[in-house]
Amino acid sequence: QVQLVESGGGLVQPGGSLRLSCAASGIWFSTYDMGWYRQAPGKQRELGAAITSGGVTNYADSVKGRFTISRDNAKKTVYLEMNSLKPEDTAVYYCNARRLLPKLYDHWGQGTQVTVSS
Repeated sequence: QVQLVESGGGLVQPGGSLRLSCAASGIWFSTYDMGWYRQAPGKQRELGAAITSGGVTNYADSVKGRFTISRDNAKKTVYLEMNSLKPEDTAVYYCNARRLLPKLYDHWGQGTQVTVSS
């Protein structure tokens, strides 16, 4: 059974920082590309940051320079370090694990709420 369990969300003031974690089980973690998506109220889910199985990272323009994604294959965990948070970063953040070969595998966590407000 595949599980992706996010943690680390919460309420933070503008300019503050949070670190999200996503612990995976039931998958060969090191072979998966991992991503953090977010969905704000009334908006579509969008990619925030991603890291390939080889460690290559990709960021949405809106978070570049402020967010850092990383992974620890030994701990089967992916992290999202979020700095200089803005109210527009408020969303539910979802962890995603994806592998394309030999077929598409696509798994999602339950989400963790991040609220940036004074």
